Amino acid sequence: MDSLEPSARRAERARERRKRVERRRRVIALSVVLVCVIVIVVAVASASGGGGAGSSPSAAKHTQVAARNGGTAYAPLVKSGGGKTSSAHVVTTGGVISTVSPTAAGGPPGTTPVPVLMYHVIAAPPPGAPYPGLYVPPSEFAAQMQALKAAGWHAVTLDQVEAYWTRGVPLGPGKPIVLTFDNGYHSQFTEAFPILKKLGWVADENMQLTGLPPSQGGLTDQEIQTMVASGWELDTQGQSHADMVTQSAAGLEYQIDQARKTIQRSFHVPVNWFCYPSGDYDATVIAAVKAAGFVGSTTVVPGWTHPTDDPYTLHRLRILGGTTPAGLIAQIAGAQSDPAPPPSYTA
Repeated sequence: MDSLEPSARRAERARERRKRVERRRRVIALSVVLVCVIVIVVAVASASGGGGAGSSPSAAKHTQVAARNGGTAYAPLVKSGGGKTSSAHVVTTGGVISTVSPTAAGGPPGTTPVPVLMYHVIAAPPPGAPYPGLYVPPSEFAAQMQALKAAGWHAVTLDQVEAYWTRGVPLGPGKPIVLTFDNGYHSQFTEAFPILKKLGWVADENMQLTGLPPSQGGLTDQEIQTMVASGWELDTQGQSHADMVTQSAAGLEYQIDQARKTIQRSFHVPVNWFCYPSGDYDATVIAAVKAAGFVGSTTVVPGWTHPTDDPYTLHRLRILGGTTPAGLIAQIAGAQSDPAPPPSYTA
């Protein structure tokens, strides 16, 4: 027995080594499998929701990075309490920020008419203001928005409405309404923007390029960028809010076409809608708006917008200071059957 013991120990050690090698092989094989599973899960998640609501810590940062890279990104709006909403988002495609994805799934063209509201300054009118009715105090505006929400409305953009009417892209649950803000007053950012953001709502900013510098209550470029990154649509009233009907051909090209191109270059947005300054337009002005590539334009003629309307003479409802929440709901309801805008209009 003594002479065989060393051989037995060597055999036992050999068996132990083989067992250790086999265990290592099994561990390595299991690790490889786990790594493959993780890679597959990450790839699937990226493909299905890589541009979705939870994919970026900052909507503005995510949008800016996508714009620089010429990619596509979805920047979620943040509701009060930190929740996310998918009812409105920013889409950047090829560096252009829009509120509608060009590849959004659709269906039959939509038929629902949509009211478009018109606001100006969200502040109390100062003494001697030439148009005090265009001032809506912030508390009044907030109460109006709460009344709209309670009545089942939710805010969308004109681009979203156009996508719904032409491609059947859904506008989300509830009754769609468009909120437009004219000129580009600073209070639209400091007062209206946070009120709407708490609701997860968006709006259309009809900015003019000159005449409202920050010292006189105009929006800064950074404020405009913040609004766009949060889902607002950027449209225009032209270079200087000039009366379009009195312009020469060169003046129309400058006020309409050049204004659109300037905003596109500055903020990387489509600028699909023109807003007639003071609501004035005629056939010549409409032709210039079409030639500049706008999808449509908005008037100051009261009523709801319908998918069968001329897109270059869309109705809007001017909301004046002193309008109560109940009065706003009644004004919207009462304008639903107003006649179509005339072929020309001068205030």
